[in-house]
Amino acid sequence: MFLSRRTLISSALLMLLPLVQYANAANALPNTSLASVTASQMYSVTDELTFANYQQVSIHHIALALNVDFAQQQLSGDAILELDWHQTGKVLVLDTRDLTINSVSMLNANGQWQSVPFSLGAADKVKGAALTINLPQERVAKVKVNYHTSKNPSGIQWLTPEQTQGKQWPFMFSQSQAIHARSWIPLQDTPAVRQTYSATVTAKQGINVVMSADRESVSATQTQFTMPQAIPAYLIAIAAGHLQFAALDDTSGIWAEPEMLAKASKEFADTPEMIAIAAKRYGDYRWGRYDLLILPPSFPFGGMENPRISFITPTVIAGDKSLVSLIAHELAHSWSGNLVTNATWRDLWLNEGFTTYVENRIMEDLYGSDRALMEQTIGYSELLAELAELPASDSVLHIDLGDRDPDDAFSGVPYVKGQLFLRFLEQKFGRERFDTFVKSYFDHFAFQSITTEQFRSYLTQQLLQKYPNIVSESEVDTWVEGQGLPSFLVPPNSHAFDDIDAQRQAWLEGKRDASALNTQGWTVHQWLRFINEMPRLNLTEQQLAELDKAFHFTGTHNNEIAFAWYALALDNSYYSVLPALKQHLTEIGRRRLIVPLYQKLASSEYYDWAKTVYLAARSGYHPQTQASLDMMFSDQPLEHTH
Repeated sequence: MFLSRRTLISSALLMLLPLVQYANAANALPNTSLASVTASQMYSVTDELTFANYQQVSIHHIALALNVDFAQQQLSGDAILELDWHQTGKVLVLDTRDLTINSVSMLNANGQWQSVPFSLGAADKVKGAALTINLPQERVAKVKVNYHTSKNPSGIQWLTPEQTQGKQWPFMFSQSQAIHARSWIPLQDTPAVRQTYSATVTAKQGINVVMSADRESVSATQTQFTMPQAIPAYLIAIAAGHLQFAALDDTSGIWAEPEMLAKASKEFADTPEMIAIAAKRYGDYRWGRYDLLILPPSFPFGGMENPRISFITPTVIAGDKSLVSLIAHELAHSWSGNLVTNATWRDLWLNEGFTTYVENRIMEDLYGSDRALMEQTIGYSELLAELAELPASDSVLHIDLGDRDPDDAFSGVPYVKGQLFLRFLEQKFGRERFDTFVKSYFDHFAFQSITTEQFRSYLTQQLLQKYPNIVSESEVDTWVEGQGLPSFLVPPNSHAFDDIDAQRQAWLEGKRDASALNTQGWTVHQWLRFINEMPRLNLTEQQLAELDKAFHFTGTHNNEIAFAWYALALDNSYYSVLPALKQHLTEIGRRRLIVPLYQKLASSEYYDWAKTVYLAARSGYHPQTQASLDMMFSDQPLEHTH
């Protein structure tokens, strides 16, 4: 995802750019060294993936009034944008994608809404269309846009009752990251801009609406929301369906369809303890509540860290808490990502590398160092496999996206390579020093969107110069700007896998039958190690059939093991799994668990079979998943989402 020379900005400015809506953020820690920053400094970061003229004028609050129309599969209503002008001007440019703009008005000096002219630019395949609003006077304080969404916006999925757990009520949910908020709200869709927001949402009786904000039910059909802390656009989130709530404690709980509520509450019962552990290590949890929303299986990601309410895939409900590291990951974003945010998408590793690091520390505190080290080792192995397939330029932490959609450049690099970099710093400086650094980093940049350059300046001042001759700038540069993994990396290695590796090797050498392997007490992580480290391309059908007979991998209900097994089977042309694989591909829509399998099938003799499965399952996949798979099966025209 990233290769370019670091921008040469003075060290003083690096620590100050951009102080985005810091003053508006509730609970933000004051920092007098930042008080004198000018507006031009705040918004000097350039984001190539937005049309918005946020360096001249930025949104500091959005007030939404939306109607959820399941019959039309449409959101409609008003977005009132409160503006901060950093330069004198009369033009406001917003991001949109496939929105119908009915009218635009401004609040005039008499307190009345006055119609103003606007134009919608030509659609760009990545950025959508610019909404240019021409104002009759300078420094207008409020603008209102009346609009409605398209039938199939890239950031919203509408599900029929048949596509839900309960089969009785429809469902809808958003996925705004990275640049999909513009498909359901006209705004400045860049993480460089932070805003507070409020919303009044109307939906039919029997439907509960949730958002990434404080929630208050007004009536059977209307709900109000308030987000008092300034957040980037991609963290504005909404979902609506036949949802029920179960508390885990006074400040956390589960939202889910009734059919999933008890199962999810049991699986994620340790969430309050995770919150306490993270807060003790990295500073107070500053978002009030922390709830989980369990989405239908079509949700394209493992989870999404929307503040106050993380959106979670049901594919991690394994019945034994073996996959709850995902909850630790989304919770960790409450510090790394939501509190301190990447200013542009080429800085994504600041969100995901820190979060993967913090996630693993939470898992260590809660479940022990053995489990944490196993998860590190698996992540490292998966990264090595991915690096072998990625273009070298995409193996850089500080990625140069060019004009690509961030979704198309998605990989494990910002997550795992970022985590390995932070582990390197921890090992070099010692945990006590590094924990102090991370906590101070979250405090110093709280409620700000920052760049890689700012992080590096802070790292230099707070670690490299404070404790000299331990880590050099050159080593940091190799991690952040270099391709691949540094030669001086000491990779994680869990000895809990030694026996697994030995038994796998004994089976491969024919010294032991699969049924004779001692697998009693193996954890999910050990099973994943056993499968993932199997040879590719040269296992025989008889060998794979022996494994399947002994361990019943085909048709397993653990989605991580299922994915690992089906990937191994396809790599070795073991097509006896196809009937069960079809069910796997049809029942879930999590991109990480289906897109690589489609890729393997599409490059095999089973291309036509895979395409038939995809076309049958496509309507149940999220628009972002559809977009990826449409390109894969592009020999037949498909209805594109954007």
